[in-house]
Amino acid sequence: MLKLLPAIALLLLSLQPASAQQIYTAQPSAQQLQEAPVLLVDIRRPEEWVETGVLPNALLLTFESPAQFLTDLRPHLQPGQPVALICRTGNRTARAAHLIAADLDVPVVDVAGGIFRLMGAGYRPDRPTSAQGCTIC
Repeated sequence: MLKLLPAIALLLLSLQPASAQQIYTAQPSAQQLQEAPVLLVDIRRPEEWVETGVLPNALLLTFESPAQFLTDLRPHLQPGQPVALICRTGNRTARAAHLIAADLDVPVVDVAGGIFRLMGAGYRPDRPTSAQGCTIC
């Protein structure tokens, strides 16, 4: 638990409020995303997960419509646990965060720069698995 405190503190310190109260934009490292007590959701399509890889703790859940995404997301939510969204470059997560935040009672974190930013910083993603939600793995 004590090892997580620095990662949590860094993640929370890096949050910058966006236009809505429960939406934040952050640029955490891959290690911070793996250690922070957030539900990390990779919202890309299955072929993108296979092409570039994923974070090992990510729930793989494609964002196609807010209603369907929320229906699929809710069984994975823990009370009070923030949701962090990651995509390829951050464009989809910025839009998705705004579309779902009002329907959630937890903060929504838009991981700016997406998996490409993490890879640019030297992170090598893992292969996606069916246990994470990959439908073509």
